[in-house]
Amino acid sequence: MYQAIVFLPLLGCIIAAIIAIAGARGRHPGGNPSAGAEDHAHDRGPHSGGGAPSPHGAHAVAHESHHEDGHAHAPAAAGSRPAELVTTLFLFVAAVLSWMAFYRVGFGHQDSREVLLSWIYSGDLKVDWSIRVDTLTAVMLVVVTTVSAFVHLYSIGYMEEDPHRPRFFSYLSLFTFAMLMLVTADNLVQLFFGWEGVGLASYLLIGFWYHKPEANAAAIKAFVVNRVGDFGFALGIFAVFMMTGAVDLDTVFAQAPALTGKTIDFFGWHADAMTLICLLLFMGAMGKSAQFLLHTWLPDAMEGPTPVSALIHAATMVTAGVFMVARLSPLFELAPHAQAFVTLVGATTAFFAATVGLVQNDIKRVVAYSTCSQLGYMFVAMGVGAYSVGMFHLFTHAFFKALLFLGSGSVIHAMHHEQDMRKMGGLRDKLPVTYICMLIGTLALTGFPLTAGYFSKDAIIEAAAAGHNPFAPYAFVMTVAAALLTSFYSWRLVFKTFHGEPADRHAYEHAHESPLTILVPLIFLAAGSILAGFPFKELFAGHQVEEFFRESLKFGPNNHILHDMHEINWMIGIVPTVMMFIGLAVAWQFYIRRPDIP
Repeated sequence: MYQAIVFLPLLGCIIAAIIAIAGARGRHPGGNPSAGAEDHAHDRGPHSGGGAPSPHGAHAVAHESHHEDGHAHAPAAAGSRPAELVTTLFLFVAAVLSWMAFYRVGFGHQDSREVLLSWIYSGDLKVDWSIRVDTLTAVMLVVVTTVSAFVHLYSIGYMEEDPHRPRFFSYLSLFTFAMLMLVTADNLVQLFFGWEGVGLASYLLIGFWYHKPEANAAAIKAFVVNRVGDFGFALGIFAVFMMTGAVDLDTVFAQAPALTGKTIDFFGWHADAMTLICLLLFMGAMGKSAQFLLHTWLPDAMEGPTPVSALIHAATMVTAGVFMVARLSPLFELAPHAQAFVTLVGATTAFFAATVGLVQNDIKRVVAYSTCSQLGYMFVAMGVGAYSVGMFHLFTHAFFKALLFLGSGSVIHAMHHEQDMRKMGGLRDKLPVTYICMLIGTLALTGFPLTAGYFSKDAIIEAAAAGHNPFAPYAFVMTVAAALLTSFYSWRLVFKTFHGEPADRHAYEHAHESPLTILVPLIFLAAGSILAGFPFKELFAGHQVEEFFRESLKFGPNNHILHDMHEINWMIGIVPTVMMFIGLAVAWQFYIRRPDIP
């Protein structure tokens, strides 16, 4: 079963790739196409038309207009429909199997380790290709395959006019396979393989419309910035092997306590071994999960098709760093200084990204900076030792962030690929289903009571309040402030897009609700944005954490954060909800009651 979960997406990728190659040869039997023959992604952003440059510079809105200028009716590659159906079917099968694995492993305690083959045997380096499935892996399997399956289904409707759909679906399935290899890794080398695999797939998908200069630049930027983080990650793996002589996780975890007090000579600095190893490993997480200073690639990733944005931001690439820290919790528990640094970076990112989100006008960029901010929340939880709470927010966030991205795509689809919220308005009557789904996603993101985000995000803030590392008080202040800003920019998006008077009457008159292939994923993800919270609260942040996660997460003998967070003053517990309502009230004042103020 576990092999099917991991390799079905790869099989779908290969089938779609064969169809794409055959289709390309059929379209261009004489050789490569001319430079402009397939230009299906003309830029219609602020620099088009020979006008003056946008005053917003690098943050100018790049409109997603990939079906314009007569290329909408370009013939689709032969076999496009089979490629869509095969890849989507395989992902839904993998998703169903993943939920079965979640029940079997999480509740049935049937952890598994399958050795597929011997991979690298060189001197002391021994690496098997294995599939490790414990509760932490099972949670990630559910997140990755469920969101990816609905993104595949959504893409059938969203990309229906693109002539290169087989290539797109092949890339999507490759992305999913790489992430599944990462989360099922039983050793650091295999984890690094998946780590680089999602980096490659993100490059291919962000630059999918490769005739568009902005898409090429964004893809290269994502690839290069992640190389910076990955360099640190690789050094961390080297340091682990140097100190323990192993890369398989069980051996490394068993030997980790013996490294306490040992040092590594690092450019003349006799650094504490565990602290340096964890800082280097976390450097990789900073790049992959777009944390402060290595976050710059994430907003530009919006140049890819909207389904790509949803997959990157909700279920795959950016969650890899959070998963990695949770997986290596036995190491981080022995490096309190590294944990403090994780807390500092996470809290700073949560607040900083929220401030940037306040002033974005591109509907997708607002949601992108929201992702950056929410990842900061997850790292705050990891830094204070509340690993299961961080995973809880990763779990719930996948549903409502995928919903918000795909909902934004539905709006863009209805508005003929317009992304500037200043040119929208009044769309709730034209897009009733999309509006309701976006409303549910916004409620969950802002932490409205009883939604999924309410249980997970508030738990992180409570953990920060109860944390004992030096930056825990700073993290509490930053996450509370970020909760206020998150509420404001989220409701700003809803009010400017769906309420008020239409800014562009012509576009408004021609707006229409999206097809079922787009709406069905929205409806299911909206349900997840509500139901992924309360039913799982005790498993991730309550009294059943130890029984549920067992050995997949390590809480040190002095780590009582899950107990302490339930002992805090009740007034601290309601602060995030108060912040949420204040943000809503201010946004309502600015964009509904007195839209002349901003």
